[in-house]
Amino acid sequence: MKNPYRIGQIVPSSNTTMETEIPRMLRWREELHPERFTFHSSRMRMHKVTKEELIAMNRQGLRCAAELADARVDVMSTACLVAIMAMGPGYHREVERELTEVARENGCQAPVMTSAGALIAGLNLMGAKRIALLAPYMRPLTDTVIEYIESEGIEVVDSRCFEIPDNLEVGRRDPMQLVEDVKKLNTSNVDAVVLSACVQMPSLPAIQKVEDALGIPVTSTAICTTRLMLDNLGLKPEVPHAGALLSGRYPAATPKSAGG
Repeated sequence: MKNPYRIGQIVPSSNTTMETEIPRMLRWREELHPERFTFHSSRMRMHKVTKEELIAMNRQGLRCAAELADARVDVMSTACLVAIMAMGPGYHREVERELTEVARENGCQAPVMTSAGALIAGLNLMGAKRIALLAPYMRPLTDTVIEYIESEGIEVVDSRCFEIPDNLEVGRRDPMQLVEDVKKLNTSNVDAVVLSACVQMPSLPAIQKVEDALGIPVTSTAICTTRLMLDNLGLKPEVPHAGALLSGRYPAATPKSAGG
């Protein structure tokens, strides 16, 4: 068997969730499949989820890509959705191209992706044209995320945001609160629910419970990121307890990394 796959993430310095939820899902996958994984991160400074801090943080991404390239990771992903979506429609493709250039210049041939692009790819894989979502952001940033998703041809029928500006506080939110929060969403006639549109707002423990209750696919940006990582690695996208997208129900499309 191949050596463990190296998972690389470019993470906001105050993010405490992507380095827990992504490894947890891939450890769950190890219960079903022989592949093993190690986890590697490079961090960009950010405390408050404001457009100004997000713009400043994005400038650090190229340095992070070079650092992860030095570790010869097997797949590389950003781990902040709103920082990408706040820059305007389609921006994830530009970021993926720029990060890929840096990775290649530093001798790393890994597929490069973004969590923002992964959410779009995951919803497309499920054929979700109408969704409802939950997010921790202030309302203006939530509206920006909605506009970005809708620019990709996916209608956001309803949304709720919790208006938590401090990123550390977002990461401390009890994921099981989402079981009650989702009851306030209009989920009738939607194809899927995004239980957490933010990679910092924990949701994994609630995903399967909410999906079983609603009877429709329920996902998160972290789950979509894991799915696209597995697709880019050419691995079977099966993870127990992680909702429809990682159930094996949806076959892999051609991997969409840089520019996808």
